[in-house]
Amino acid sequence: MAWALVRVALAFLMLVSVGIIHPSTICSSSLALAGDHDNFLRSFHASDRRSGPAMIFPLFLSSPNSSRSFVEDNFRRQLQTAGHQVPNAHMRLYDDLLLNGYYTTRLWIGTPPQEFALIVDSGSTVTYVPCSTCQQCGKHQDPRFQPDLSSTYEPQKCNIDCTCDNERVQCIYERQYAEMSSSSGVLGEDIISFGNESELVPQRAVFGCENVETGDLYSQRADGIMGLGRGQLSIVDQLVEKGVISDSFSLCFGGMDVGGGAMVLGGFPHPPDMVFSNSDPGRSPYYNIELKEIHVAGEPLQLNPNIFDGKHGTVLDSGTTYAYLPEAAFLAFKNAIMKKLRPLKQIRGPDPNYNDICFSGAGSDVSLLSKTFPAVDMMFSNGEKLSLAPENYLFRHSKVRGAYCLGIFQNGKDPTTLLGGIIVRNTLVTYDRENQKIGFLKTNCSELWKRLNITDAPSPAPSAYHRRNSTKIISPSLPPNGSPGYTIPGESQVGLIMFDMSLSVNYSDLAPHITELAEFIAHELDVNTSQVHMLNFSSKGNDSLIRWAIFPAEHAGYISNPMAMSIIVRLTEHRVHLPDTFGSYQVVQWKVEPPRKRKWWKEHLFAVVLGAVATLVLSLSIFGIWLIWRHRQQVLGMYKPVGANVPEQELQQL
Repeated sequence: MAWALVRVALAFLMLVSVGIIHPSTICSSSLALAGDHDNFLRSFHASDRRSGPAMIFPLFLSSPNSSRSFVEDNFRRQLQTAGHQVPNAHMRLYDDLLLNGYYTTRLWIGTPPQEFALIVDSGSTVTYVPCSTCQQCGKHQDPRFQPDLSSTYEPQKCNIDCTCDNERVQCIYERQYAEMSSSSGVLGEDIISFGNESELVPQRAVFGCENVETGDLYSQRADGIMGLGRGQLSIVDQLVEKGVISDSFSLCFGGMDVGGGAMVLGGFPHPPDMVFSNSDPGRSPYYNIELKEIHVAGEPLQLNPNIFDGKHGTVLDSGTTYAYLPEAAFLAFKNAIMKKLRPLKQIRGPDPNYNDICFSGAGSDVSLLSKTFPAVDMMFSNGEKLSLAPENYLFRHSKVRGAYCLGIFQNGKDPTTLLGGIIVRNTLVTYDRENQKIGFLKTNCSELWKRLNITDAPSPAPSAYHRRNSTKIISPSLPPNGSPGYTIPGESQVGLIMFDMSLSVNYSDLAPHITELAEFIAHELDVNTSQVHMLNFSSKGNDSLIRWAIFPAEHAGYISNPMAMSIIVRLTEHRVHLPDTFGSYQVVQWKVEPPRKRKWWKEHLFAVVLGAVATLVLSLSIFGIWLIWRHRQQVLGMYKPVGANVPEQELQQL
């Protein structure tokens, strides 16, 4: 995408249109230019199940032996008790905020269920997916929705409460965004399922079936949008209206370099350490908080508190990547940060088209960033505060190791304060709509599922409801052979991931393209191409069976558990998308192996080599000195003084 043009367009639209428009170095957040409350914020990138009533609870960032463990255990019991009284839908989040520009969850629509990856967007209301009748839709992660294959699908007929098509037969929706992308299609109703971790049974809901999409919507990998905002078409509002969940939902995004997370549709008891801010639904159609001050390293920025109350106020938007402040607030924040980072070297950003504020020399260990970068506190009007770690306002420099850039930008001339996903990394955010407040709790979002002992193997969408409505049922998708639900213990390390991939292509045709195939697999698994190796292959008829291995990155002794689980989930859920030229594929089996113990000489290879070189140099030096000494002795032996007795030499014949 031509980001320079996007930013120019955004700046122009901020002056002449309504809504919030905010540029970014990687993503651009958008605002619908048509509709009422369905005008919404979201961003696009430039560039996971077991049945049971278990509920999500926060994971505190503290040691297992801390005094907080008692509180955590008590809170776990509260949730388990409440889980039988208040149903909810708790769902896994996928992807990564900066690599993808968004987080997605899995949703199933229809009977039998058809699966989709949808961007979770608190700034959007309507939920939509590409329709099989779409005349202009891009190639996304999953096949398009086919209404004809769902026995429970019903189109929304034209009525006074909706916008109708030209023939006044069916309800339609249209969305246009400030980044020049758009989505339009028809409205339909069908059964929506939330995954087997959820207590909430499948429910009928209205959603959009796309017929046309343009811009980033066309090129993004995700299938569509899951609207969590306020409005009649919001999936939250529809479930609340049915009385099946309480008027609340929660999101928890993973931290820097990790990704993943969790989501809850419905309420649960608030954790004791959660801090809240009031959220007035009458203030704006978006989820807002009452931000009054920002402190950097304990010192408040010298600003008028009303600066964070301009236009839409301070808005939370899960579909936006970064954060955007009004001009005066941004300049004060930037200067305060730079004042604390004088020991670091300021460098250019990863994209020469933008003047990103970046610093080198901080090191690559995220856990140590707080020793270099200052703490930032957001103070609410009720006296409570949200403390931000460096990962909540920085992003990695993609070209310089150990360098970071500010992930907070100026919102042009727009007085709105917009807080995107970067602000709430590793933070459980509860949108308590019933009590008109939003809660925040620092926690380890990517560890939620592991701590609940929920496995990562795939399982089908809920099917009990569908059995009552249709005789045609899709067989549950079972995990590959190897383990019916694999979990990596927290203390173990992964040294190798092996998997067998069956491809519907003859190996003679496939062999010339193995390198290309490895590159595609590496891209889909978010690893380096050098980590993907083909171990062996075999062919059977027109099919090929290839055994692959994923090795740790260069200079790394093992694959981190979050990365290993991400790779396993993508493989077992068949989320690796390959070009059509490689045919269809199936992961037959997979397994992981611990890091291999290296021999003593391998573990100390550098010392061994250094010792060998030193020994060789010393030996050569001694040999050289001996040669020089011998040569000198020979020279001295050839000299005879005058008159010395010299033995006669026998004359030789010529």
